[in-house]
Amino acid sequence: MYNVKSKKAEEFISHEEILESLKYAKENKNNLELVDEILKKAGEMKGLSHREALVLLLCDDKEKTEEIFKLANDIKLKYYGNRIVTFAPLYLSNYCVNGCIYCPYHNQNKHIPRKKMTQEEIEKEVIALQDLGHKRLALETGEDPVNNPIEYILESIKTIYNIKHKNGAIRRVNVNIAATTVENYKKLHDAGIGTYILFQETYNKESYERLHPTGPKHNYAYHTEAMDRAMEGGIDDVGLGVLFGLESYAYEFTGLLMHAEHLEAVFGVGPHTISVPRIRPADDIDPNTFINAIDDDIFTKIVACIRIAVPYTGMIVSTRESQATREKVLKLGVSQISGGSKTSVGGYAEPSEEAEESAQFDVTDRRSLDEVMNWLMKLDYVPSFCTACYRAGRVGADFMEICKKQQIHNFCHPNALLTLKEYLEDYASPETKTTGEKLIAKEIENIENPTIKEKTIEYLDRISKGERDFKF
Repeated sequence: MYNVKSKKAEEFISHEEILESLKYAKENKNNLELVDEILKKAGEMKGLSHREALVLLLCDDKEKTEEIFKLANDIKLKYYGNRIVTFAPLYLSNYCVNGCIYCPYHNQNKHIPRKKMTQEEIEKEVIALQDLGHKRLALETGEDPVNNPIEYILESIKTIYNIKHKNGAIRRVNVNIAATTVENYKKLHDAGIGTYILFQETYNKESYERLHPTGPKHNYAYHTEAMDRAMEGGIDDVGLGVLFGLESYAYEFTGLLMHAEHLEAVFGVGPHTISVPRIRPADDIDPNTFINAIDDDIFTKIVACIRIAVPYTGMIVSTRESQATREKVLKLGVSQISGGSKTSVGGYAEPSEEAEESAQFDVTDRRSLDEVMNWLMKLDYVPSFCTACYRAGRVGADFMEICKKQQIHNFCHPNALLTLKEYLEDYASPETKTTGEKLIAKEIENIENPTIKEKTIEYLDRISKGERDFKF
């Protein structure tokens, strides 16, 4: 059944292959000779197969786990440096026709207030986000062909891109909406979206169908094959993810890597991002009813092993996780985080109890964007609002070629400093601005190319005098 190049979900995510991989990994997890061989291969920073990575994940030797963590950090720095991309989610609507039993948006939930933002409300929310300093959004919405048709999504994207407020502008809109048709993916591509994101939730078909008893999302194959249709529709960058806690973490980890391998084999481009959300408390949802919930130790090792297995991918951790947990995983492979997030429909422009009641899940890290920025910089990370690659056409296969050659530093490091400077000038608190100016002065010295270094210094000076939106 297993065929990495097949377009059929049950063949490129083969249940039998996952079970065989689990059996192999359990039998060999403490075969230290094999573990060393896999670590040696991983040290070449070209990635691992799903079966090799699973052996590392299940290995319970403490010394080898520390080696895994160190290697994950080395790979992260080699590919992405000390930059951390920041973004915010924007929930447009929580109307949904699905019956997903882990999500408060499920259609049987009568407690949660339903809301769909008008274009005028979206404009207010976006201005509020711009006033915080955000340049990159992830659009979220429930699946409802009547309340949330593709036309509504497209109109909202157009509204967002057209809003220019003071020095603010949203330069990249990523989209996380339900699986749809090739025709609709073409429309999203033509609307200028960045990454199309869709979480699988679980790769176990039996569990998937049980967890999605009603609604269009019940169709496992249609959902799992969505990324193929998205790329056929011209979308250059796609983002994978599972909701850890619904099924065995080892099963999900294996399926996730198999999905990445499939995209690479068929399209020559693996996932632009991989997200690793864990199930969280929410209205009408008790995460303790899910017996597969994972602790912090397993969670951090999952992040490290994904980074080792898929070195080129961006890794995302949201405000579902606490400050302490996010700090751990930043060292192990995470390259993107949200900040100052709301998981409700509305609430950025006018925070209210009513807005909070429409939240999809509880936010654990409730710090403001300014606090998150200050925290990152004090940890010697460079917060980045950069969207230059997307706007310069360095996307899809072109981006991956640069990334796999470990050359994105030539663009991303100076671009990160330029967008950070914009943030410091326009939005930062005095303390954060002082922290940031010191960091920029230090990081300029890490630009190796003298021409780029000189140009970066020039652009930074021009930004301080009021000009904006320089990029390499």
